[in-house]
Amino acid sequence: MSLSQTIQVFEAFDSGHASGQTVVEMFASYPGVEVAVTTISGAKGSTDFVKIVVPGSHGRLARGKAPTLGVVGRLGGIGARPSRIGLVSDGDGAIAAVAAALKLAHMQTQGDGLPGDVILCTHVCPNAPTRAHEPVDFMDSPVETEAMNAHEVVPEMDAVLSIDTTKGNRILNHKGYAISPTVKQGYILRVADDLVRIMEMTSGRAAVTFPITTQDITPYGNGVYHLNSILQPSIATTAPVVGVALCTESVVPGCGTGASHEIDIALAVRFAIEVAKEFTRGTCSFYDAAEYERLIQLYGSLAHLQRRQPAIGA
Repeated sequence: MSLSQTIQVFEAFDSGHASGQTVVEMFASYPGVEVAVTTISGAKGSTDFVKIVVPGSHGRLARGKAPTLGVVGRLGGIGARPSRIGLVSDGDGAIAAVAAALKLAHMQTQGDGLPGDVILCTHVCPNAPTRAHEPVDFMDSPVETEAMNAHEVVPEMDAVLSIDTTKGNRILNHKGYAISPTVKQGYILRVADDLVRIMEMTSGRAAVTFPITTQDITPYGNGVYHLNSILQPSIATTAPVVGVALCTESVVPGCGTGASHEIDIALAVRFAIEVAKEFTRGTCSFYDAAEYERLIQLYGSLAHLQRRQPAIGA
């Protein structure tokens, strides 16, 4: 059950006063959970990056060997004030990441801590800018993608779930959430069987996946079209990354208000929690390591796709 945590975060973020301190206060009753806030300013404003660490019984923080899962709530901003009033659709990823952290923290108090550490990162900006995008406008970010990755993707993460609103397109027309193929150092690998299994178990329905292209796993700013920023964490890590897209049947702008659906976000949170349980105890894999090594042997590294290149004519 993750709906109560989702609603708690939803209500806290639906405010022009929301900030990193809002998240700190949510975890005040969980002293075993570490919450760090870093404020970063850019040409378009500032935002509070939040890093929440939920330690495991046998994780690195306990000098154990259990793997660490990373959960990134990717977004431009939770609000677009003053041009929009209220929580914007783009805020779903931040809500999901913080709600997942709250659920994991609560589980610890109930004797259900995980074997490995879970690191959950996002940022909180209630007054982010917007930008033009086809077919509908997106939210922009006060800071560049490189800054976001520097604060949201950390070396300790052995695998990453990147949760992002993915409603502003005509490619994904399912209401709820969907998962992407695994991305690792420039390779788009097949959809992970274990993640399909967990999705079907937690949703009670057939798994829903969405297509990605090579463009989507290259850095922003190179002059090519991106579905959105959901796979941008993959350019900043050697770990496997899977996108978890909050999606709709209709095309919804990222800066649209009244367009976040708490039930759908809670479903994605439930999925992330179950992946965390299994990944940190070694019963869930994001990719086939032997198959990946075979691709490297046959075709070489594609890690150059992770590097930012200047746009043509720049």
